[in-house]
Amino acid sequence: MRIDSNFTIAEPLHVGAGTSTATETPSPIPGYFADPTIAVVDGRYLVFATTDGSPDWGSTAFRAFTSHDLLTWEDHGVAFDVRDSAWAAGHAWAPAYAHANGLHYLYFTADRGSIGMAVAEAAAGPYVDTGRPLVAEGDFAGVAIDPAIFTDDDGASYLYWGNSVAHGVRLGADMVSFDPAQVVSWVPRDFREAAWVHRRGDSYYLSWSVDDTRSEDYQVHYATGSGPLGPWRYRGVLLCKDAGRGILATGHHAIARVAGTDDWVVAYHRFAIPGGNGYHRELRFDRLHHRPDGLLEQVVPTAEPLCLPVPAVAHGAPE
Repeated sequence: MRIDSNFTIAEPLHVGAGTSTATETPSPIPGYFADPTIAVVDGRYLVFATTDGSPDWGSTAFRAFTSHDLLTWEDHGVAFDVRDSAWAAGHAWAPAYAHANGLHYLYFTADRGSIGMAVAEAAAGPYVDTGRPLVAEGDFAGVAIDPAIFTDDDGASYLYWGNSVAHGVRLGADMVSFDPAQVVSWVPRDFREAAWVHRRGDSYYLSWSVDDTRSEDYQVHYATGSGPLGPWRYRGVLLCKDAGRGILATGHHAIARVAGTDDWVVAYHRFAIPGGNGYHRELRFDRLHHRPDGLLEQVVPTAEPLCLPVPAVAHGAPE
């Protein structure tokens, strides 16, 4: 492992939050869920998330949801239960998804501090565990939670994870192996967890969650870089609460481009409305806008659920 100290600090750019007093509608995916991952696969949005609603985030399984427009969702049931693995007992958190080699890969946190991976022939599962953790507790600095996957334009995939320290590494073609000596680690400004990387054109974006998911100030910041492992330049807040509208704890996000378009979606969780907290969270989807100067517009949470159909050009083209 090597620590990359080349993380440049720039003055944060802030955009004022919306002042709408419209009634906030619930998530289009009913129930308590958090830590979403989102992708566009075979002409539909695919989402996995942490199952919420129990103290200490005690879920053991992930469910798969698909939609053609982010508004009407189909629940495909349990895609993977960590108790079916050879090594994990519970605490199924923060899934991440990838498609490669004609297969579907689900990365996940289990047992509070290890990261595993399961494989399926269909995007919605069922998934079968590989039999061991990719990153075990204590392998690297910080806590091994919150995996994310980024696949670059050249087909190379990168795994990111971490709480208190962010780690990234290029995966082998099998989507599971990596050289521990090639792991790069950062501590972005105010970093807590949930590092995510996406690319648009020649620009790479690293975004992450700040504060604690039980805090109403849980939010997302971001940086820009010249490659999937940095170096990174801090750019400021990407997504935060709107207390005047009762929208709190907007964090642990994922970003997807709609194939064949320049439309981008950010999925995240917030305290459920009404009466939510750090154990009762709901999913939300909003547009992500890239500015002409290469920076990101701050996401203003919308009052109504986002409706963004996948166009026909995207059908049959896994993201």
